Amino acid sequence: MQSVTPSSRRATTVLALVIAVSMLLSAAAGAAAGGAVAYFVLRDRTPAEPIPAVTTASVNSESAGSPESAEGAAQAVAALAPSVVTVVNYLESNGGSAAPSDQGNRASGSGVIISDQGHVITNAHVVEGSRRLEVVLADGRSLPASLVGRDTFSDLAVIKIEPGAAPTAVFGDSDALLAGDTVIAIGSPLGDLTNTVTVGVVSARDRSIETSSGFQMEGLLQTDAAINSGNSGGPLVSLKGEVVGINTLVVRGSALSGASAEGLGFAIPSNTVKAIAAQLIATGQVTRPYLGIRWEWITPALAAANGLEVSFGAYVTDVTSGSPAAGAGLRMGDVVIGMDGTRFDGDSPFLNRLLTHAPGETVTLEVKRGAAELQLPVTLTERPSL
Repeated sequence: MQSVTPSSRRATTVLALVIAVSMLLSAAAGAAAGGAVAYFVLRDRTPAEPIPAVTTASVNSESAGSPESAEGAAQAVAALAPSVVTVVNYLESNGGSAAPSDQGNRASGSGVIISDQGHVITNAHVVEGSRRLEVVLADGRSLPASLVGRDTFSDLAVIKIEPGAAPTAVFGDSDALLAGDTVIAIGSPLGDLTNTVTVGVVSARDRSIETSSGFQMEGLLQTDAAINSGNSGGPLVSLKGEVVGINTLVVRGSALSGASAEGLGFAIPSNTVKAIAAQLIATGQVTRPYLGIRWEWITPALAAANGLEVSFGAYVTDVTSGSPAAGAGLRMGDVVIGMDGTRFDGDSPFLNRLLTHAPGETVTLEVKRGAAELQLPVTLTERPSL
C-alpha cells in the first residue's frame, strides 16, 4: 500500500492519500514487481515524432450519443474494444533468475494498440521486472511481446507485438475534455476479466498526486469510472470511441482522516501519452527539455467563456526562479501562443511541441502579454532530477 498526496496545481495544502491499489499493478498472485512509480511533471514537455500510423482526433460534444446515452457508450466500446489487450508480465524471481513456474510469478495489466506496427501502450509498472512479456488480444489469442521502452517517471511503457494482429486505436484530444464529460474505462481487472467496461465521467482535470517517495504526478484526469487491479495501462475512452487517457491508479481513502472513498480513479491524458510514446518508439527513452513554468492549456471554449483574445495557448501560472523561462523574461500571466513561428492549435498543443526539442536547443516562444505580442528566445536545459 502506498501513500500519496493529490493536490490541484494552485493548491498550497497537500492532502495525504493512500493508494489502495498500488498503481493497480498486478491482479495475479505472486506479483513481485511493485514499488513506487513516479510521474515527473510532464507539463513542460512533448513528443519527438508522430507515433507511426496513429490517427488523432478531437474530442467534442458531438459524440457517438448523448452524454447519458447507453447506445453511445456501446458504440464507443464496439469501436475500441478490439484494440484493448491484456498484458501478462512473467517476472524475474526475487533472486533475479527465471522462476521455476511462470504461473507462480507473474503480474498482469492492460494496454491498447496504438500503431499499425504493433506498438502497445501500457503502464511502466505493469512491465516492471519482466523476464518475458505476453499480450492476450480481445479475441483470446496470445502473442509474445518485446519491450520497446519504459519511462518510470511518466508510468508509461511501449511494448511491441507482431504488426497487424489487431485494429489500432484512435487518440482523442484530452485538452478538450470538460468536467462532466462521459468516459469509459476498458481493461482486465483481476487479470482474467478481460475487456471489462465501466462508465463514468471526467470528475476533474489537471489533478496532481505526490507519491510517498516525493515524485509528483501532475496533469492527471480524475474519473469515477470504476477501475481496479489489472486495469492499469488500459484506455479511458470518450463516447467517440477515442482514447483520451491511460488509466494508472485509484485512491481508496485519506491517510489524514482515515475515511474511505470510492470513484477516485486517475488517468494520464492522451496528449501526454502521445508525447511520451513517440519518444519511446523513436529512441527507447524520454529526454525532457526544461522550460521552468507551470501552465494551463487554453481551448476555444475556455477562451470564449473567459473573453480571451486567443483560441489556443499555454497560460503561464508560475515561472520558476532561475529557470530558462525566467531568464528569457517570461512572466506569470503571459500566454504562450506559438513556438518557432508556428501557432499552437488542437492538433499541435504546447506539450507536444516542446518535447520535439532537446536540452541545449534554443526555441523562440510567441507570447501574448496584454495587447502586445512578444518573441522570446529561450535556451532549454535538462530537467533537474528530484
